[in-house]
Amino acid sequence: MTPAANGKTPAASPTDRWPHARLLPTAGLRSDLERERRASSCLLAVIHGVPEFGHALLKELGAPKSSVIETYAEVRFEIAGGKTIIPDGAIVCQRGAKRWTCLVEVKTGSNDLKDDQVASYLDIAREHGYDGVLTISNQITASSSESPVTLDGRKLKRVCLWHFSWWRILTEALVQSRHRGVSDPNQAWILRELIHYLGSEGSGATGFEDMGPNWVEVRKAVAAGTLRQNDAPTRAVAQHWEQFTQYLCLSLSQELGRVVTSPRHRKQTTAERLAEVIKKLGESGELISTLRVPDAVGDLQIRADLRARQTSISVAVDAPGDRRAKPRINWMLRQLPDAPDDLKIEASYPSARQTIPAALGQAREDPARLLYPSDPTREAKSFVMTQSRPMGQKRGRDEGSFVRETSAQAVGFYRDLVQNLKPWQAPAPKITSSTTAVIDEEPEPLIVPLESDETQSAEPATGSSTD
Repeated sequence: MTPAANGKTPAASPTDRWPHARLLPTAGLRSDLERERRASSCLLAVIHGVPEFGHALLKELGAPKSSVIETYAEVRFEIAGGKTIIPDGAIVCQRGAKRWTCLVEVKTGSNDLKDDQVASYLDIAREHGYDGVLTISNQITASSSESPVTLDGRKLKRVCLWHFSWWRILTEALVQSRHRGVSDPNQAWILRELIHYLGSEGSGATGFEDMGPNWVEVRKAVAAGTLRQNDAPTRAVAQHWEQFTQYLCLSLSQELGRVVTSPRHRKQTTAERLAEVIKKLGESGELISTLRVPDAVGDLQIRADLRARQTSISVAVDAPGDRRAKPRINWMLRQLPDAPDDLKIEASYPSARQTIPAALGQAREDPARLLYPSDPTREAKSFVMTQSRPMGQKRGRDEGSFVRETSAQAVGFYRDLVQNLKPWQAPAPKITSSTTAVIDEEPEPLIVPLESDETQSAEPATGSSTD
């Protein structure tokens, strides 16, 4: 606190201790039903009150950019038998002749979406001409077109089913607030209040909690070599790993303001991806994912080794193509001035399965450690930098947990290393001085001048007189 003019430190103002008034408080939320109602009403109200955020969130679903986004809470529909169905909300966007509508179903906390409930909402949407149903829960999917519920495909012939996780919604709000901006100051404040509400534990709109109740059991089975790939606990851990991967993508997106993705093989379905994760877990005891940051030097590969209880994050960088063997290594080392000495660096060589590894501290002392032993003149084609740390063992998101430690490691690896790396770029072709000299010289004439009449008459005539 700054001293007063008389040299005495002034007493603390009461406002320094008072909590700020909140537009969307979490106080008084005691039941899951109250949390769901509060969260759905707050979100729908902000979608209407901050159109820039609403349009950014809904454009992926095909909603037009209307002047006003109409939102409604707890809409009621009468069905056969006098029963009333009450979805948590509805959204209406209209631009010109195009009208887009959807129903909204919300879950908070550990409550998952129910297959039969979502199916009944799809029937209502089809009967009343809605475009689809948007579900929201803490279940994280790779895209809005993937749903955590299992339904009969025939129900999706005339209506669509979309899904957002609360972490995805919070990410969109943070990106809009921090990076894109909101033109109206009052609307910007309202969006910040939604961010504060969704970030509060009491809201029930949390991110990824942990790897599930089967995490410890599967870890022990991997260590003992008794893991069964077809067991339900193994599949549950694989599903949580996929959700955690998307959680990391969204966490980096919040920091960077760019869409971070986890690339898959072309046309690979979610079921096929899960089968791949389970197979790898059974064979090597590892969970592996890839994060792709736009314009970064390379993809981040995250590898959780359940046998060694170690988490590794790596990035690959192509070697420059205009240098000899040792200058290529020096080019890479110059880009790592502040990286820790225990960072592992591997040099890969053409037509060689073996990579040449070294700790960064060792390579700084002697770059020749990374040369190919049997042929020091062979030129490296790429370098891989890997940071390994002990795996978090606790559940939840507290200090020492798997989720917290791995998340911090991924963000720190990108911030401290990857974002500072630059890819090699071939130099532009140059005009040499000899070429310039040829261009500047006066060119020789290419047309031979016509001969004079006297020269032509002096030449003997050819052919006979009879011609």
